[in-house]
Amino acid sequence: MRPKITRRDAIQKTCAWIAAAAIPAKAADSVSPIMTRLSAFMAEAANHKLPDEVVEKARHIILDTLAAMISGSQLPPGRFAIQFARAQGGAAIATVAGSDVVTSPIEAALANGMLAHSDETDDTHPPSQSHPGCAAIPAALAAGEKFNIDGMHFLRAVVLGYDVGPRVTETLGKLEYMADSHRSTHAISGTFCAAAAAGCAAGLNAQQMRWLLSYTGQQASGLASWQRDTEHIEKAFDFAGMPARNGVTSALLVQAGGNGVEDVFSGADNFLQAFGPKNDAAMLADKLGERYEITRTNIKKWTVGSPIQAPLDALEKLIQRNHIEPRQVKQIAVRVATDEAAIVNNREIPDICLQHMLAVMLIDKTVSFKSAHDKPRMTDPAVLEQRAKVQLIPDPELEKLMPRREAVVEVTLVDGKSFSERVGTVRGTAENPMPRAEVIAKARDLITPVLGAAKSGMLIDRIMDVGNLKSVRELRPLLQTKSPA
Repeated sequence: MRPKITRRDAIQKTCAWIAAAAIPAKAADSVSPIMTRLSAFMAEAANHKLPDEVVEKARHIILDTLAAMISGSQLPPGRFAIQFARAQGGAAIATVAGSDVVTSPIEAALANGMLAHSDETDDTHPPSQSHPGCAAIPAALAAGEKFNIDGMHFLRAVVLGYDVGPRVTETLGKLEYMADSHRSTHAISGTFCAAAAAGCAAGLNAQQMRWLLSYTGQQASGLASWQRDTEHIEKAFDFAGMPARNGVTSALLVQAGGNGVEDVFSGADNFLQAFGPKNDAAMLADKLGERYEITRTNIKKWTVGSPIQAPLDALEKLIQRNHIEPRQVKQIAVRVATDEAAIVNNREIPDICLQHMLAVMLIDKTVSFKSAHDKPRMTDPAVLEQRAKVQLIPDPELEKLMPRREAVVEVTLVDGKSFSERVGTVRGTAENPMPRAEVIAKARDLITPVLGAAKSGMLIDRIMDVGNLKSVRELRPLLQTKSPA
């Protein structure tokens, strides 16, 4: 039964409403020094001259990510993303790579993000436990086409994305934070990466960048349950599709006139209070313009999960140095960090299954994009015979070195001989980078089967000269195919 409301109750309630209406509106939020520094840097990024080494690394990163998008169009998550984007329709503004779909910027960002992380081909940023490129570059491309920016503006937008997103999850606490909070650092970092890149492409001023960050904080999401995904489709959404979509959404909302909270990183109920970082908030703006996070980003030599990179490097060296053949091998013992071992231990997907990929390396003497994605080969008796020899050992001492992904591989032969190799600086990492020729070779291997040799060559040339593009829209005919994907 509802409680009876007396005349006195009604009068008191009415008086309370009148009193509340008479209270002055809350004063505008104050802006902290951290937000002042960060928003000003973001607003100036489109015109900020970058060091030559940063420009060159950005070229490599952009090419590597576009190659991941194009090759990803042939994989189940990529095919699904293209099908989804095609079904949504939308204004013909932004390109979906590896297809003939042209759609709205938000839909294109989502699809291209999922394409870029259709597998484990894209870059990684160990200090922040994130994959920046698969979110930042789809967002910069979609917003760049929307606002018809030139190539250098596009490149600077990408660099800004890398400078903002990773600093957020470095502040939160990267891998330790993900383990304790059960949140996805990859999704959170990617969302801020994409928003910064798209906001730069949209030409937002400092105040608008503050609003952008507030809208982005509202959208920051993602759960570490992605680790249970066995088909890589939800993982592609978590790492890249959702963050790219969210970032472009933030930028378009603000560019269209939406305003918001002046400082989402301070004041009542702010982002940091909600997310509980393990580090000082000053890290959000630490060394902006001095330390470029894109230079601390790893480009994968092998198109497999990051924890498998060092073991493959080590086994390749042992095979080449000692001329090892599969029939000679009794056992391969692989030591990796404890948490890393859990991610790649006997997984259902070839490119994130350590035992399978080392068996392929032993047989083929290398790992290609094709072999890393040949799922039927996981049941090949010849591969299973070698896979049974691989012993994965979680190593707590290597865990202490994270985010540095070291590995120790020991091969024992049937005649009793043994060989061991420890790899601490994987090829392609910031400490042991691949030169331009190797980055191009990887990209060519990924995109030629989809685009053909001639178009692949033209795309590579344009990206290596991306700063001279008059419009980022010039990339569309080089990224697309008439394939019915």
